[in-house]
Amino acid sequence: MSQSDNPQNRNAELLREYIAYLRVEKGLRPLSCEAYERDLLQFAEYLESENALLLFAKHVHVAGFLEHLGTHGVESRSAARKLSCLRGFFRWLLLDKRIERDPTINLDSPSSWKVLPKSLAQSEVNEMLERVGVAAGHVQTDAVSLRDRAILELLYAGGLRVSELTGLNVADLSLEAGRVLVRGKGDKERIVPLGKSAVEAIENYLKHGRPDLQKRRTASRGGAGGPFKPGFGLSGKLFLSVRGEPLTRQWVWRLVKSTDSHASPHMLRHSCATHMVEHGADLRTVQTLLGHADIATTQVYTHLALGRLKAVHRQHHPRAKRAVE
Repeated sequence: MSQSDNPQNRNAELLREYIAYLRVEKGLRPLSCEAYERDLLQFAEYLESENALLLFAKHVHVAGFLEHLGTHGVESRSAARKLSCLRGFFRWLLLDKRIERDPTINLDSPSSWKVLPKSLAQSEVNEMLERVGVAAGHVQTDAVSLRDRAILELLYAGGLRVSELTGLNVADLSLEAGRVLVRGKGDKERIVPLGKSAVEAIENYLKHGRPDLQKRRTASRGGAGGPFKPGFGLSGKLFLSVRGEPLTRQWVWRLVKSTDSHASPHMLRHSCATHMVEHGADLRTVQTLLGHADIATTQVYTHLALGRLKAVHRQHHPRAKRAVE
């Protein structure tokens, strides 16, 4: 068997082509491409254990892979994501006329919609924001406290993903209009409105926090780039580290955990959507805010409105009211 006929090499070559397609033609970000590649590599490894190749995978292989995931404790949400990845991969092969039949057709997706996203209660979010607000409002507050408050207020107010937050530039802000330009998955842009608390927190950070962090970067580089000029600055990343460098996603996760050990940035995103639905927001609005490509992704929040819907129905529908005894 030549090296090119090696099953692992043939699978690897096919995956390289597909990931290049996602990156160049679909415009997906590197992190998204890496996630797709991990899922496809896992499926390829399963196929190799079944003496099969990606290009010749059948319906029974995909079904067996999903069953394999279930028996190894993979949550239904993760299994559904992997199946979605496989659907996109085989659709690409089908359109490229490399296969004649999509092996993912007629496969029921794992019931990920039954796994409700975890969110914090409004009281928990309020306590978290109050704690960072007290620290930022102290007479001896520092740049870090102002930055941390702005980050948490923005995560909750806009329902941003961590990668979206760390990717923000100062120029993306329109605080006078109470909004920010966010670049989501596939570099899709959306305008996210911000409430009064978030706007105030960001303004304080820009005026009294970020200039100090910028100054630290200049000092650490030996004054490179000319003398420091105070002010907002119209370029560069919005949130900076104590060394004046752009923050990482991992750092933001640690910040949220340090404020509430039960919380995470993604929980703040879910909390934003959950609390909006609880207060009567429609799903299309929430979908636009979160940047969901498909309304089906947003529909997981509909369970939150059921209690309120039932109460309104009982109160206003003439056939739903109980007879007065």
